[in-house]
Amino acid sequence: MISVAASPWLILLCLAAGAGYAALLYSAKAPWSKALNLGLAALRFVVVSFLSFLLLSPFLKTTSTTTEPPTVVLAVDDSQSVGLFTPAPVLQQATAGLQQLAATLRGRGFTVETRTLRAARRPARPDSLQFQTAATDLDGMLTGIKDAYEGRNLAGVVLLSDGIVNQGRSPVYSEFSFPIYSVAVGDTVPKKDLSLPALTYNRVAFSGNKFPIEAEISYEGFAGGTAVVQLRESGRVLQTQRVRLPAGRSRQKTTFLVTAPAPGKRRYEVVIERQPGEFTPLNNAKFAYLEIVKGKLRVLLAGAAPHPDLKALRAAILQNDNFDLTTYLPGIAPLRAQEFDVAVLHQLPTRGGVGAEVLARVRARRLPALYIIGAQSDLPAYNSLGTGLTITPRGSQTDEVTPVLNPAFSRFTFEDDAPRRFAAYPPAPVPFGDLRLGGGAEAALFQQVGRLKTPKPLLVFGGTPAQRQATLLTDGSWQWRLQEAADHDDRPEAYDRLIVRTLQLLTANANKKRLDVYPTQDAFTTQDDVTFGAETYNTIFERIYNQPITLTLTDEKQKARTFSFTTSEDGAPLHLGALPGGLYRYAARATLGGQAQQDAGELLVQEQQLETLSARADHNLLYQLARRSGSRLYFPAQFAQLTRDIQQANARPVIYSQENLKDLINLKWLFFLILALITAEWAARKYSGGV
Repeated sequence: MISVAASPWLILLCLAAGAGYAALLYSAKAPWSKALNLGLAALRFVVVSFLSFLLLSPFLKTTSTTTEPPTVVLAVDDSQSVGLFTPAPVLQQATAGLQQLAATLRGRGFTVETRTLRAARRPARPDSLQFQTAATDLDGMLTGIKDAYEGRNLAGVVLLSDGIVNQGRSPVYSEFSFPIYSVAVGDTVPKKDLSLPALTYNRVAFSGNKFPIEAEISYEGFAGGTAVVQLRESGRVLQTQRVRLPAGRSRQKTTFLVTAPAPGKRRYEVVIERQPGEFTPLNNAKFAYLEIVKGKLRVLLAGAAPHPDLKALRAAILQNDNFDLTTYLPGIAPLRAQEFDVAVLHQLPTRGGVGAEVLARVRARRLPALYIIGAQSDLPAYNSLGTGLTITPRGSQTDEVTPVLNPAFSRFTFEDDAPRRFAAYPPAPVPFGDLRLGGGAEAALFQQVGRLKTPKPLLVFGGTPAQRQATLLTDGSWQWRLQEAADHDDRPEAYDRLIVRTLQLLTANANKKRLDVYPTQDAFTTQDDVTFGAETYNTIFERIYNQPITLTLTDEKQKARTFSFTTSEDGAPLHLGALPGGLYRYAARATLGGQAQQDAGELLVQEQQLETLSARADHNLLYQLARRSGSRLYFPAQFAQLTRDIQQANARPVIYSQENLKDLINLKWLFFLILALITAEWAARKYSGGV
């Protein structure tokens, strides 16, 4: 349909313009016939009237319609618990019922798609289900479906599950706008079983000290008896205990007291011996992962003067049991003659030379140091320390900034919630001027001014492998910890982790290694992508790149795997993918400047045994989900009834209409039509002897 935003009088004026132009041109006597004269006048009338009409900006309005059939999503809990604890005939009946349901609904005009825990964001196939997912997050799967089908014709979700949730929150606390047809699998009959739901222990222990591992034993059907519990390491039994299982209870605890061996990463296994009549031994073992360290890292926290930063730094450092902290302020008490592993120097060096004895000790012992720049800092003296950062201030001006992550920084990792927490920090002052990074220096944090992310560094790591140094360019970080504690129930975890990991990085491998290969996390789980970082240096310990490295990873069974990768300037890590749980040893080799270099270490991959902890299905959760959405609970033998109920829900295709407007003057074919009419008029006049 053609529409124009003008009154009929304007259209009549267009016609009048065309008629007047044709009459004026063809009213005189012509050398051709009267019929031809009328034809030429008609052509001129049409062309001029239409051109005048186009000046009124007419547009073409078209309406298009699309039909979307109703969609049913088959949401399948493909976790290990469903495969382990659902009787095989019931599980086979359920998977066959899903396939038949999908075929029947497609034949009735429905669109049917399948989603699983493993593929929560993309379609799967009901005939290729493998119940191997190591954790169950039903709320995450249903929320993913809700987001993916927002605004679409979703007729309902068929949820096949045993109702056991061990990750994320319970889906009964979420609101879903579509019907959920729950199909219950698994087994709700209590089993005669022993299991280990949890181990309690400290993640870090000091070599030579004793530390406890507390095991919680859950039992069903064995009340009044005893359980034999063993503590093992690498298959070797370290301790054995016989634990009474009192009647009238379902939980009992026992504690192993272990002497920490030599420094390194350790994996201990607590195992309950299987008893006659026990349903399954799969949940009878659990692992404890510890790091045995030589002793506490001795940290010197020194400041030019009392400052709120010192209290914030002290609180963050003391959150980690691996640190022994000494605080020093010049002029208050003498600096004790003791050894330190790392120093935190707040506004030192300072104008006036206060704290010179601290700086002298740091230089003499080549201590790794974190320098915190503030209003009292002596910047020329700081620039002479070789930290990898040069600060050239412009007067006494400051910028008010917040921290933002450098995505290329990989020497340690930040948690997923760190950027969100950093974004809520109040602005803190930094020196305004030119900031220049030296060779081998790298920024972990950049400065953000208002909403503008700048390439100016805020937290810099530099120095040499013999003396690693870091610089934080603000003395206002105490506000960050205070704000984060207020926002997160007195848990400023992002700030504390930033300070602790900075000190750990400064003290890690503090030697003259030219090849440094390391896991990017303290420990991984069996669901994580295991990643390694690497740093390579030349003979004068300048950072170099594009160096080929060979990494050999050996598991507890002495099975070795070899990987090759190359260091890059963007700091991209080596991705190994998911690995089975266990303690791995790694050895890295490279040839740098014609000389063979090597590095070695340990890697922990923690097993997630979530799916074996509970063998009893929770059909009540599935019932609540279905009832709240206006549906009901079904069992695998009731797929025929489920099919009828979905069809009787009267889901209809949705017709969407869309109006499209297009200016008539933009249609190319009209140009060629007008050109053809004008050409025809000109040719007829020329042929008939006119001009």
